[in-house]
Amino acid sequence: MKFGKEFKKQKVPEWTEAYVDYNGLKRILQEIRHIRQSKLPPTPLRASQQRSLLRRTFSGLNLEAGNLQNSQDIENPVIVVNTVQQKNYRKLYNTKLLVSPEEVEENEIIFFKKLDDELNKANTFYKDKVEEVMREATLLNTQMDALIALRIKVMNPGFHGSSSLRRLPTDIENLLPTKVTSPKRAKTFGMSQMDMSLGVEMSCEIQQGPDSPSEKGKESDIHSESDSDSASIDEANSSECKTTQLEILDRVKISNNFETPISTIKGILKDCKEKDLSFKKDELREVEERLKRVFVEFYHKLRLLKNYSFLNLSAFSKILKKYEKITSRGAARPYMKIVDNSYIGSSDEVTTLMDRVEVTFIKHFSNSNRREGMKLLRPKQRREKHRITFFSGFFSGCSIALLVGITLLIEDRKLMDKENATLYLGTIFSLYSFYAYIVLHMLVYAANIYFWRRYKINYRFIFGFEQGTELGYREVFLLSNGLAMLALGTLLVHLYIKMDSSKKDYKTYFDLLPLGLVIVVLFIVFCPFSTLYRSSRFFLIKCVFHCICAPFYKVTLPDFFLADQLTSQVQAIRSLEYYICFYTWEKLSQRRTKCSNHDAYNIFYFIVAVIPYWFRFLQCVRRLFEEKDIAHGYNGLRYFLTIVAVVIRTAFELKKQLTWKVLALVSSVIATMFNTYWDIFIDWGLLQRKSKNLFLRDKLLVSHKSVYFAAMILDILLRFAWLQVVLIVNVHSLRGATISSIFSCLEILRRGMWNFFRLENEHLNNVGKYRAFKSVPLPFNYYDDDGDDDDDKDD
Repeated sequence: MKFGKEFKKQKVPEWTEAYVDYNGLKRILQEIRHIRQSKLPPTPLRASQQRSLLRRTFSGLNLEAGNLQNSQDIENPVIVVNTVQQKNYRKLYNTKLLVSPEEVEENEIIFFKKLDDELNKANTFYKDKVEEVMREATLLNTQMDALIALRIKVMNPGFHGSSSLRRLPTDIENLLPTKVTSPKRAKTFGMSQMDMSLGVEMSCEIQQGPDSPSEKGKESDIHSESDSDSASIDEANSSECKTTQLEILDRVKISNNFETPISTIKGILKDCKEKDLSFKKDELREVEERLKRVFVEFYHKLRLLKNYSFLNLSAFSKILKKYEKITSRGAARPYMKIVDNSYIGSSDEVTTLMDRVEVTFIKHFSNSNRREGMKLLRPKQRREKHRITFFSGFFSGCSIALLVGITLLIEDRKLMDKENATLYLGTIFSLYSFYAYIVLHMLVYAANIYFWRRYKINYRFIFGFEQGTELGYREVFLLSNGLAMLALGTLLVHLYIKMDSSKKDYKTYFDLLPLGLVIVVLFIVFCPFSTLYRSSRFFLIKCVFHCICAPFYKVTLPDFFLADQLTSQVQAIRSLEYYICFYTWEKLSQRRTKCSNHDAYNIFYFIVAVIPYWFRFLQCVRRLFEEKDIAHGYNGLRYFLTIVAVVIRTAFELKKQLTWKVLALVSSVIATMFNTYWDIFIDWGLLQRKSKNLFLRDKLLVSHKSVYFAAMILDILLRFAWLQVVLIVNVHSLRGATISSIFSCLEILRRGMWNFFRLENEHLNNVGKYRAFKSVPLPFNYYDDDGDDDDDKDD
């Protein structure tokens, strides 16, 4: 693979603008090549030049020849790079060509100017990010100090200071952090760097470390001293060290993130965002789990920074080699020397910090098991498997064949011409339509993933999927076709046996087939075993549970994104209501008509449609109180208007009065207009007034602007098509149910289109803020009671 493609592939999507503009530099070089080729002499002269090149002398393979070439580059430099020191201790680079004006091209000047700009940009961005992670490292130092002190306190509640030190068990030493670097390496990086990195070792441990070479030296120097004196000195040092460690517990509290319903209720009643330490084992486990997630995310950030540095240095090297090849000027070596001496080329803080994080994490969070620790820090990437493609094709082929078989069976038995058969078909199709909506939504989601990947939308980061566990479009397509095959196969068996006169004794029992299929699907979803993408299933279950428990859980993007999907699955939710009605009537013979003729069923038929919108309304209320952003209030208002429209529609269906019809029409139109406005302006970020792209937004990932205009028009049409369903559909007739099903499928397709542009806008917002990491809250809040020791506060 060419470097340009590899460079584009390995970029952090949110940092795209901070990388070296490799393609832009290549375009300038192509222009230089084109100009030089147009100025080449005729072919005979070029042939003579080639013959002269064949008679060149051999420079040799020894080192002296290479040194001679280097000295020639130094004696006859092509460029000189001037360094300008800024007030913020940052350097800017400016290159000048030491070539006569007759020989230099204007594009060459432009090339080096852009090269300098890219180097300055990369240095500035990298330095800002490194300073950011170093500040985070300082905070994590304090968090680890508090964790270790908490471990000592929980495991030894009676320990309060040096007076009780003698009563401690000997294994308390294992709870303390040991050195993560040897003194030799600490000397190499310097004491200031060691203090900033995540070793969490303390000065007392450096003095007392059992494996320290300095300790061995001390033992040889004081060999004449008695063992009792050494023991007393070690005991005193250990006492002072542990007492110092426990003092931090007086200045920390547990941060309350309101991640559970209980914590949310307690926070509302007590109106506090923090709680005092209770020194219980459950509290210790909670803190360890939260801090482990912080370390994993922090290590991921360091890996991306290291990769950023490597890719940019490689880009500079590659583009300068191309420049030398085109212009035959020896500018690569002197310029790369400047690049290597710049901050992005010479800084080793990230590499050092990564080593310290690895050692700290392995020791304190994986019981010194390096394999398990590194597995958590560096999860493996999901591999594309050929069997997924094979089974996807196999299941889709079977689904098509089963669908054709069902159609032929209906035509062969002339079921549509028989009144009883038509009523029964309407009954069972209402049961099996639930799977049709789910399968269609899964296929749309698979298409979303495909296009998100194609246009470099980082949906994994946006949804918060764990690396290596996210499903690709192939996996989702496989699951959707598997569910379709299962549902269609059950429907075919159901119809065949129900219409076979020789099996009358078993017809009643075969009415339980749809219920059995629901049980099978639920068992697969909730299966606790590590099969069928267990992590993804449990992630979905967790998001659904958070939606149901809104507003008691902190609202994240996956939660409200899923709730938005549920608003497009109203018919599927109504199908579940039909299941309950169908299998709870006492007389099985009355199932066909009793559900649709019962008033209670018709009331709940519309009430269940309110549930998804109610979830979103409560989520908006939670975000409004947490984030204090009025936009969430307006968002909640539009969901409340939708709920009002559905409730008024329910009253109109029950009373059939002109007044209720007018109210239903007005409320539905207002809700639809509000929702359409929010889709286009807020969720998609389109129709911006001062945009570079007329009626769109400044940044677009799809090159064809007509796609955005077509999407806006389709969204408006499908929104108002949903309005027609609300006002016209007759739930008591097969024709009305058919129309409702058709428009429900259109709503699912509209939601799929909304998904793509919604995540595109979210991704571009992250790009604008260079936001490529999850914000994981720290478990401890630290307070400096004295207020004078600034160093302790920073740590």
